Amino acid sequence: MNPTVRFVPLSPVALEALLAGDLDKARAATGVPLGEWFLSDEVTWLWRMRLDQIAGDPRAADWIARAAVSVPDGTVVGSGGFHGPPDADGMVEMGYSTDPAFRRRGFAKAMVTELLRWAASEPEVRTVRASISPGNDASLATIAGFGFAHVGEQWDEEDGTELLFERAVGPDRAGT
Repeated sequence: MNPTVRFVPLSPVALEALLAGDLDKARAATGVPLGEWFLSDEVTWLWRMRLDQIAGDPRAADWIARAAVSVPDGTVVGSGGFHGPPDADGMVEMGYSTDPAFRRRGFAKAMVTELLRWAASEPEVRTVRASISPGNDASLATIAGFGFAHVGEQWDEEDGTELLFERAVGPDRAGT
């Protein structure tokens, strides 16, 4: 059976708690049992970036930084969301990461499925983008089969070369 996830927002209060190393406060703010991975160096840089992003554009809070919760058992298996609200062309870029304790169990694909469903339910979204390092075989395999087309590449100051993949979504193109 393929896993399913739901996303729970990481509010500014939760993000601040995570940056302060206060897992109990972050759990209270989200209402879900966030694991120690949420305090790891692998993701704390992201919480700082997303908190700064929300400060600059409060509407970003509705699109970014969410805990991925396994359904129906309620285990927090990672995080996902979009890099921000849709741009002027209706594009959102998805991002997701699986807690190492839950990798290779289908949760990343479950996150992509839910991100595409979420994007398709938003009238202003027409395209979902994924940017992936050419050497990230796990992420390339994760998006395979979801209808993404390779549309080019870009240079990212932090990550280097990234391959760009896009997929149309919307009410007439919902699903995976």
